[in-house]
Amino acid sequence: MRLTEYLMVRISKMTIQDSNLPGRYIKRTMEQVYVRTPRGKPQFLPRTIEKKNFRFTTNRPWTMPFYFQNLPNLNRKPVLVEPIKDWSIFRGDRVEILVGRDKGKQGIVTQIIRERNWVFVDGLNTHLRRMGKTKDFPGVVVQSEAPLLVTTQVSLIDPADLQATKIEWRYTEEGEKVRVSCRTGRIIPIPVSSTETVNYKSPKLYKEGAKDTPKEDVQKKTFKATLSTFEMDIMKKMGITDNRIPKPLYWY
Repeated sequence: MRLTEYLMVRISKMTIQDSNLPGRYIKRTMEQVYVRTPRGKPQFLPRTIEKKNFRFTTNRPWTMPFYFQNLPNLNRKPVLVEPIKDWSIFRGDRVEILVGRDKGKQGIVTQIIRERNWVFVDGLNTHLRRMGKTKDFPGVVVQSEAPLLVTTQVSLIDPADLQATKIEWRYTEEGEKVRVSCRTGRIIPIPVSSTETVNYKSPKLYKEGAKDTPKEDVQKKTFKATLSTFEMDIMKKMGITDNRIPKPLYWY
């Protein structure tokens, strides 16, 4: 399975964008291979037995807590998630909570876990957690936000009148795909904070430094692939010729 297919099956593109990590690193940290036959040998068929069904939680897929929560000896029930074709809520959006003790309150979305259709609202739908409790220390009580389902537990707010509304995805005359309020018909822009990561606020605000490679040089092809080995390239540059005939090699 190719890397793009691997990531599309397991985690969403939004998670990869927010993490600002290479896709190959996320794949390497997530995969749990139990059996893999040797490659390049005709007596072995290419077979790989690995974990395919992961249980996604509030821990990110490239962290150690996620790894320990998906160990093979943990027979946890799979979680059925309703697929959403067009995701409509992004980080920085103002939403209204529809359930719980904070029903009717509005807040800003701070985190999205699309693998479970979860969003976290800043300062709302919170619960208390005791951390660091020992025999001699009572621990510290920390208040944290609990996840909310985007399908039934939150609703997007129209910035025109700060009222909850349903939205539709439409196209403008320029061909741009935008969110439109079903109640007022106004365009709800996607917040700029949805592109922020832990390393930068916005890609447009990044300023190139003296040690950064210019974009024009990155697009240039400086390597030409050949069938020669490293030793052959050195001999060619030094003018060394090899007239020896290699012995035939057989594989059984």
